[in-house]
Amino acid sequence: MSETFFARLPANTHTKGLGLLPADAQMGDIARQGWNILQEQVSLPVAVLSEEKIQHNLAWMQEFIDRYQVKLAPHGKTTMSPELFQLQTDAGAWGITLATAPQTEAAFAHGVRRVLMANQLVGKGNMAIVAELMRRDAHFEFACIVDSADNVDALGEYFAESGQTLRILLEYGVVAGRTGIRDRQQEDAVLEAVARWPQSLSLVGIEIYEGVLNEEAPIREFLRHVVSRAEALAETGCFKEPDVILSGAGSAWYDVVAEEFSRVNKHLDSARRHTLDVVLRPGCYLTHDVGAYHRASDRIKQNNPVAREMNFSLLPALQVWAYVQSLPEPGRAIIGLGKRDSSSDAGFPVASGHYRPQSRISEAYAAVVPAPKDWKIFAMMDQHAFMSIPEDADIKVGDMLSFDISHPCLTFDKWRQLLLINEQFDVTGSVSTWF
Repeated sequence: MSETFFARLPANTHTKGLGLLPADAQMGDIARQGWNILQEQVSLPVAVLSEEKIQHNLAWMQEFIDRYQVKLAPHGKTTMSPELFQLQTDAGAWGITLATAPQTEAAFAHGVRRVLMANQLVGKGNMAIVAELMRRDAHFEFACIVDSADNVDALGEYFAESGQTLRILLEYGVVAGRTGIRDRQQEDAVLEAVARWPQSLSLVGIEIYEGVLNEEAPIREFLRHVVSRAEALAETGCFKEPDVILSGAGSAWYDVVAEEFSRVNKHLDSARRHTLDVVLRPGCYLTHDVGAYHRASDRIKQNNPVAREMNFSLLPALQVWAYVQSLPEPGRAIIGLGKRDSSSDAGFPVASGHYRPQSRISEAYAAVVPAPKDWKIFAMMDQHAFMSIPEDADIKVGDMLSFDISHPCLTFDKWRQLLLINEQFDVTGSVSTWF
């Protein structure tokens, strides 16, 4: 899709995080308003993306992927933003990973034509959505995952009746983990079911999600087991396309997956019928964070030889700005930021910047200053955050605070639009979300 297409999308003017706009405004109009966050031309709270850091993260991850000679299908559920999908594919991404049929439909409507659905496609309503997309565009490349004979038979029957062929990947999992085949008995049952539907199902690869494990040694053991199964299935002719997909990697262990999967012989079988397409699926790299993914990045930079050689790493690009709403008692500030504005499941937002706007009753700050480290959110409600502060803290009602976040997935879904800003806090554009 062109920039013109996205610029002509309607702006949701009845939602938060914008300045004044006409009711019929389009997304492209936002960049033309000349807004600046610090000049209070935007309603707070507001979610913002640093253009400079987004571009840095795009380039970093694509270079990392290219050095391992694998492919990137970033998980779109993180942002559900078609403008950001376009940025990722323009930067070299092979496709977009999604989690549900409606997410796939939203991406398709905005130009995405290669989707790896890293989830089971269960239920006729969801199957109907995918079948319709396949009918609309014969060149639409879609694959989903399977881990049960029951689901395989349901898919086989539905797509046989619709006269279509669905591409599928076997998912492997670990005991006490999430989804995925656990043992050979389950694998045999799934493969027997696939064989019952040659007219409507095509096995094209293997998928895993290693993020249910949290230690490197068992992750490597799991990855090596999956590689051995891929090689065995290739030898017995189970895969129906010459390029076999081997896909894994969330946002925490993509380095380990890249190392293990890139070691696999590009020809999976001795007859050289099948070559390997390794596809990694991290989603949170685009915005990064200051929580779990920051800790993962530190580990990667320390342990991974490619990351060490690159000598730089991902940067947190997503922030939420909010006002100091009330100072009801010493040592406590109430911030106009709540669970409806930011994730809190992986840690509360972290105050990073402090700005005092110009007013008649207080001296303005010339620039954003770092927020003191002892200003800490300790609880959140729907629209409010409770922040502990020293009793003598230099803080006033109406001050503006920027917050870094943990777990971007559950911050993006709270916003219908996020603003792009430059280093001077000028609003340079916006992106939409389709949750």
